[in-house]
Amino acid sequence: MTPRGAPPDRFPWAARFLDVGGAMMAYLDEGSGPPVVMVHGNPTWSFAWRELITELCVDHRCVVADHVGMGRSDKPRGYPYTLARRVADFGRLMDEVVGSEPATLCVHDWGGAIALGWAVAHPHRVARLVILNTAAFRPLPGRRLPLALAAVRSRPFGDVVERCLGLFTMGAALRGVTRPLSRAVRRGYLAPYRRPSDRVATRAFVRDIPVAPTDAAYATLAATEDRLHLLADRPALVCWGGRDPVFDGGYLAAWRLHLPDAEVHTFERAGHFVLEDARDEVAALVRGFLDRTAPVPS
Repeated sequence: MTPRGAPPDRFPWAARFLDVGGAMMAYLDEGSGPPVVMVHGNPTWSFAWRELITELCVDHRCVVADHVGMGRSDKPRGYPYTLARRVADFGRLMDEVVGSEPATLCVHDWGGAIALGWAVAHPHRVARLVILNTAAFRPLPGRRLPLALAAVRSRPFGDVVERCLGLFTMGAALRGVTRPLSRAVRRGYLAPYRRPSDRVATRAFVRDIPVAPTDAAYATLAATEDRLHLLADRPALVCWGGRDPVFDGGYLAAWRLHLPDAEVHTFERAGHFVLEDARDEVAALVRGFLDRTAPVPS
Protein backbone atom coordinates (compact mmCIF):
# COMPACT_ATOMS: atom_id res chain seq x y z
CA MET A 1 0.00 0.00 0.00
CA THR A 2 1.31 3.43 -0.97
CA PRO A 3 1.07 5.98 1.88
CA ARG A 4 -1.83 8.40 1.52
CA GLY A 5 -0.59 11.46 -0.32
CA ALA A 6 2.12 9.70 -2.33
CA PRO A 7 1.28 9.97 -6.04
CA PRO A 8 0.55 6.40 -7.25
CA ASP A 9 1.53 7.29 -10.80
CA ARG A 10 5.04 8.14 -9.55
CA PHE A 11 5.34 5.27 -7.08
CA PRO A 12 3.22 2.34 -8.28
CA TRP A 13 5.13 -0.52 -6.66
CA ALA A 14 3.62 -2.81 -4.05
CA ALA A 15 5.33 -3.34 -0.72
CA ARG A 16 6.55 -6.68 0.53
CA PHE A 17 7.54 -7.25 4.13
CA LEU A 18 10.41 -8.88 6.00
CA ASP A 19 10.39 -9.55 9.74
CA VAL A 20 13.55 -8.07 11.26
CA GLY A 21 13.49 -8.97 14.92
CA GLY A 22 9.78 -8.39 15.43
CA ALA A 23 9.39 -5.29 13.26
CA MET A 24 8.19 -5.49 9.68
CA MET A 25 10.52 -3.90 7.15
CA ALA A 26 8.82 -2.90 3.90
CA TYR A 27 10.67 -3.35 0.64
CA LEU A 28 9.97 -3.50 -3.05
CA ASP A 29 11.46 -6.07 -5.40
CA GLU A 30 11.01 -5.13 -9.05
CA GLY A 31 12.48 -6.34 -12.31
CA SER A 32 14.90 -9.15 -13.04
CA GLY A 33 18.60 -9.28 -13.75
CA PRO A 34 21.67 -8.36 -11.73
CA PRO A 35 20.56 -7.05 -8.31
CA VAL A 36 20.73 -3.35 -7.50
CA VAL A 37 20.00 -2.47 -3.87
CA MET A 38 19.10 1.16 -3.13
CA VAL A 39 19.41 2.46 0.43
CA HIS A 40 17.81 5.73 1.52
CA GLY A 41 18.59 8.08 4.39
CA ASN A 42 16.72 10.39 6.75
CA PRO A 43 14.00 11.68 6.60
CA THR A 44 13.10 9.97 3.33
CA TRP A 45 11.94 6.53 2.19
CA SER A 46 12.11 4.36 -0.92
CA PHE A 47 10.15 7.04 -2.79
CA ALA A 48 13.46 8.89 -3.14
CA TRP A 49 14.67 6.20 -5.58
CA ARG A 50 11.58 6.17 -7.81
CA GLU A 51 13.29 7.60 -10.92
CA LEU A 52 16.23 5.21 -10.69
CA ILE A 53 13.92 2.25 -10.11
CA THR A 54 12.00 3.16 -13.26
CA GLU A 55 15.24 3.48 -15.22
CA LEU A 56 16.84 0.24 -14.05
CA CYS A 57 14.07 -2.29 -13.42
CA VAL A 58 13.74 -3.04 -17.14
CA ASP A 59 16.93 -5.10 -16.97
CA HIS A 60 17.98 -5.20 -13.32
CA ARG A 61 16.42 -6.51 -10.15
CA CYS A 62 15.79 -3.47 -7.96
CA VAL A 63 15.47 -4.15 -4.23
CA VAL A 64 14.64 -1.05 -2.20
CA ALA A 65 13.74 -1.17 1.49
CA ASP A 66 12.33 1.34 3.94
CA HIS A 67 14.30 1.34 7.19
CA VAL A 68 12.24 0.39 10.23
CA GLY A 69 10.36 3.49 11.33
CA MET A 70 10.42 4.92 7.81
CA GLY A 71 8.19 4.79 4.76
CA ARG A 72 5.89 1.77 4.70
CA SER A 73 7.76 -0.13 7.42
CA ASP A 74 6.54 -0.54 10.99
CA LYS A 75 7.17 2.43 13.27
CA PRO A 76 7.50 0.87 16.73
CA ARG A 77 8.29 3.02 19.74
CA GLY A 78 10.41 0.40 21.48
CA TYR A 79 12.74 -0.40 18.59
CA PRO A 80 16.47 0.37 19.15
CA TYR A 81 16.93 3.06 16.51
CA THR A 82 20.72 2.82 16.33
CA LEU A 83 23.15 2.56 13.45
CA ALA A 84 24.33 -0.87 14.60
CA ARG A 85 20.75 -2.19 14.52
CA ARG A 86 20.19 -0.62 11.10
CA VAL A 87 23.25 -2.44 9.77
CA ALA A 88 21.96 -5.71 11.21
CA ASP A 89 18.53 -5.18 9.65
CA PHE A 90 20.14 -4.48 6.29
CA GLY A 91 22.06 -7.72 6.63
CA ARG A 92 18.78 -9.58 7.08
CA LEU A 93 17.49 -8.00 3.88
CA MET A 94 20.61 -9.02 1.99
CA ASP A 95 20.54 -12.58 3.33
CA GLU A 96 16.83 -13.32 3.08
CA VAL A 97 15.73 -11.23 0.09
CA VAL A 98 18.67 -10.37 -2.16
CA GLY A 99 20.57 -13.63 -1.77
CA SER A 100 24.17 -14.52 -2.49
CA GLU A 101 24.57 -12.95 -5.94
CA PRO A 102 26.86 -9.90 -5.68
CA ALA A 103 24.78 -6.72 -5.74
CA THR A 104 25.34 -3.13 -6.72
CA LEU A 105 24.73 -0.85 -3.73
CA CYS A 106 23.29 2.61 -4.37
CA VAL A 107 23.47 4.70 -1.20
CA HIS A 108 22.44 8.18 -0.06
CA ASP A 109 22.68 10.02 3.28
CA TRP A 110 22.44 7.54 6.20
CA GLY A 111 22.13 4.78 3.59
CA GLY A 112 25.89 4.92 3.09
CA ALA A 113 26.72 4.24 6.73
CA ILE A 114 24.11 1.48 6.90
CA ALA A 115 24.82 -0.39 3.67
CA LEU A 116 28.59 -0.03 3.77
CA GLY A 117 28.62 -1.01 7.43
CA TRP A 118 27.35 -4.35 6.17
CA ALA A 119 29.40 -4.34 2.97
CA VAL A 120 32.83 -4.11 4.61
CA ALA A 121 32.03 -7.36 6.42
CA HIS A 122 30.86 -9.01 3.18
CA PRO A 123 32.95 -7.48 0.36
CA HIS A 124 32.58 -10.60 -1.78
CA ARG A 125 28.85 -9.84 -2.04
CA VAL A 126 29.36 -6.32 -3.40
CA ALA A 127 29.53 -5.92 -7.17
CA ARG A 128 29.64 -2.13 -7.50
CA LEU A 129 29.03 1.06 -5.56
CA VAL A 130 26.99 4.15 -6.40
CA ILE A 131 27.61 6.92 -3.87
CA LEU A 132 25.31 9.95 -3.56
CA ASN A 133 26.00 12.60 -0.87
CA THR A 134 26.73 10.31 2.04
CA ALA A 135 29.43 9.23 4.47
CA ALA A 136 30.59 5.92 5.91
CA PHE A 137 33.51 7.08 8.01
CA ARG A 138 34.29 9.03 11.17
CA PRO A 139 32.94 12.60 11.36
CA LEU A 140 35.35 15.02 9.72
CA PRO A 141 37.33 17.14 12.20
CA GLY A 142 36.24 20.71 12.78
CA ARG A 143 32.69 20.15 11.54
CA ARG A 144 29.71 21.34 13.55
CA LEU A 145 26.17 20.16 13.01
CA PRO A 146 24.06 22.62 11.02
CA LEU A 147 21.68 24.52 13.27
CA ALA A 148 18.61 22.59 12.09
CA LEU A 149 20.18 19.23 12.95
CA ALA A 150 21.51 20.49 16.27
CA ALA A 151 18.02 21.70 17.18
CA VAL A 152 16.41 18.36 16.37
CA ARG A 153 19.15 16.53 18.28
CA SER A 154 18.59 18.55 21.46
CA ARG A 155 16.15 17.78 24.25
CA PRO A 156 13.37 18.70 24.82
CA PHE A 157 13.33 21.18 21.94
CA GLY A 158 13.91 18.48 19.35
CA ASP A 159 10.78 16.63 20.40
CA VAL A 160 8.72 19.73 19.67
CA VAL A 161 10.52 20.53 16.41
CA GLU A 162 10.21 17.09 14.86
CA ARG A 163 7.95 14.72 16.80
CA CYS A 164 5.18 17.26 17.36
CA LEU A 165 5.53 19.63 14.40
CA GLY A 166 7.49 17.65 11.82
CA LEU A 167 9.56 20.70 10.93
CA PHE A 168 12.73 18.74 10.19
CA THR A 169 10.94 16.43 7.77
CA MET A 170 9.19 19.31 6.04
CA GLY A 171 12.37 21.37 5.99
CA ALA A 172 14.36 18.60 4.34
CA ALA A 173 11.85 18.41 1.49
CA LEU A 174 12.19 22.16 0.99
CA ARG A 175 15.84 22.91 1.77
CA GLY A 176 17.48 19.68 0.62
CA VAL A 177 17.04 20.74 -3.00
CA THR A 178 18.06 23.77 -5.00
CA ARG A 179 15.31 23.26 -7.55
CA PRO A 180 11.88 23.31 -5.85
CA LEU A 181 10.05 20.02 -5.82
CA SER A 182 6.63 19.84 -7.39
CA ARG A 183 3.73 19.73 -4.95
CA ALA A 184 3.07 16.08 -5.85
CA VAL A 185 6.67 15.02 -5.21
CA ARG A 186 6.86 17.00 -1.98
CA ARG A 187 3.67 15.29 -0.79
CA GLY A 188 5.21 11.96 -1.75
CA TYR A 189 8.22 12.54 0.47
CA LEU A 190 6.07 13.61 3.40
CA ALA A 191 3.28 11.03 2.99
CA PRO A 192 4.56 8.45 5.54
CA TYR A 193 5.21 11.08 8.21
CA ARG A 194 1.86 12.76 8.70
CA ARG A 195 1.39 12.07 12.44
CA PRO A 196 3.76 12.53 15.39
CA SER A 197 3.84 8.75 15.90
CA ASP A 198 5.09 8.40 12.32
CA ARG A 199 8.18 10.49 13.09
CA VAL A 200 9.79 8.49 15.89
CA ALA A 201 12.60 7.34 13.59
CA THR A 202 13.28 10.67 11.91
CA ARG A 203 14.13 12.18 15.29
CA ALA A 204 16.05 9.07 16.39
CA PHE A 205 18.22 9.15 13.28
CA VAL A 206 19.31 12.71 14.08
CA ARG A 207 19.98 11.87 17.72
CA ASP A 208 22.22 9.01 16.52
CA ILE A 209 24.51 11.34 14.54
CA PRO A 210 27.89 10.96 16.25
CA VAL A 211 29.53 14.22 17.28
CA ALA A 212 32.02 12.71 19.76
CA PRO A 213 33.87 9.39 20.12
CA THR A 214 31.65 8.54 23.08
CA ASP A 215 28.50 8.51 20.92
CA ALA A 216 27.21 5.03 20.10
CA ALA A 217 27.32 5.39 16.32
CA TYR A 218 30.91 6.63 16.36
CA ALA A 219 32.34 3.18 17.01
CA THR A 220 30.19 1.68 14.26
CA LEU A 221 31.38 4.28 11.76
CA ALA A 222 34.98 3.87 12.85
CA ALA A 223 34.80 0.12 12.29
CA THR A 224 33.34 0.73 8.83
CA GLU A 225 35.98 3.28 7.89
CA ASP A 226 38.80 1.01 9.02
CA ARG A 227 37.66 -1.61 6.50
CA LEU A 228 36.57 0.57 3.58
CA HIS A 229 39.77 -0.40 1.79
CA LEU A 230 38.20 -3.82 1.27
CA LEU A 231 35.80 -2.19 -1.21
CA ALA A 232 38.37 -0.04 -3.01
CA ASP A 233 38.68 -2.45 -5.95
CA ARG A 234 34.95 -2.42 -6.67
CA PRO A 235 33.81 -0.25 -9.58
CA ALA A 236 32.42 2.91 -8.01
CA LEU A 237 30.45 5.90 -9.24
CA VAL A 238 30.14 9.04 -7.12
CA CYS A 239 27.49 11.65 -8.01
CA TRP A 240 27.69 14.63 -5.67
CA GLY A 241 25.50 17.66 -5.10
CA GLY A 242 27.81 20.61 -4.51
CA ARG A 243 25.38 22.66 -2.42
CA ASP A 244 24.84 20.22 0.41
CA PRO A 245 24.98 21.99 3.80
CA VAL A 246 25.83 18.74 5.60
CA PHE A 247 27.90 16.60 3.23
CA ASP A 248 30.13 19.33 1.85
CA GLY A 249 33.24 19.17 -0.30
CA GLY A 250 35.28 17.76 2.56
CA TYR A 251 33.19 14.59 2.48
CA LEU A 252 33.64 14.30 -1.26
CA ALA A 253 37.40 14.65 -0.79
CA ALA A 254 37.28 11.86 1.79
CA TRP A 255 35.52 9.59 -0.69
CA ARG A 256 38.25 10.28 -3.24
CA LEU A 257 40.77 9.01 -0.70
CA HIS A 258 38.79 5.92 0.26
CA LEU A 259 37.79 5.04 -3.32
CA PRO A 260 40.69 6.43 -5.38
CA ASP A 261 39.61 4.74 -8.61
CA ALA A 262 35.99 5.92 -8.43
CA GLU A 263 34.38 7.80 -11.29
CA VAL A 264 33.33 11.14 -9.78
CA HIS A 265 30.79 13.65 -11.07
CA THR A 266 30.02 16.85 -9.17
CA PHE A 267 26.84 18.85 -9.75
CA GLU A 268 27.72 22.27 -8.41
CA ARG A 269 24.15 23.58 -8.51
CA ALA A 270 22.57 20.53 -6.89
CA GLY A 271 21.78 20.16 -3.21
CA HIS A 272 21.70 17.22 -0.83
CA PHE A 273 19.05 15.42 -2.89
CA VAL A 274 21.20 15.24 -5.99
CA LEU A 275 18.86 12.67 -7.54
CA GLU A 276 16.13 15.32 -7.49
CA ASP A 277 18.15 18.35 -8.59
CA ALA A 278 20.06 16.48 -11.31
CA ARG A 279 17.61 13.63 -11.87
CA ASP A 280 18.11 12.97 -15.58
CA GLU A 281 21.88 13.42 -15.49
CA VAL A 282 22.39 11.13 -12.50
CA ALA A 283 20.05 8.45 -13.86
CA ALA A 284 21.92 8.48 -17.17
CA LEU A 285 25.28 8.24 -15.41
CA VAL A 286 24.14 5.30 -13.30
CA ARG A 287 22.72 3.55 -16.35
CA GLY A 288 25.95 4.05 -18.29
CA PHE A 289 28.06 2.95 -15.33
CA LEU A 290 26.12 -0.30 -14.92
CA ASP A 291 26.20 -0.98 -18.65
CA ARG A 292 29.96 -0.70 -18.99
CA THR A 293 31.26 -2.16 -15.71
CA ALA A 294 31.46 -5.83 -14.94
CA PRO A 295 31.17 -7.13 -11.38
CA VAL A 296 34.45 -8.10 -9.74
CA PRO A 297 34.61 -11.91 -9.53
CA SER A 298 34.22 -13.19 -5.98
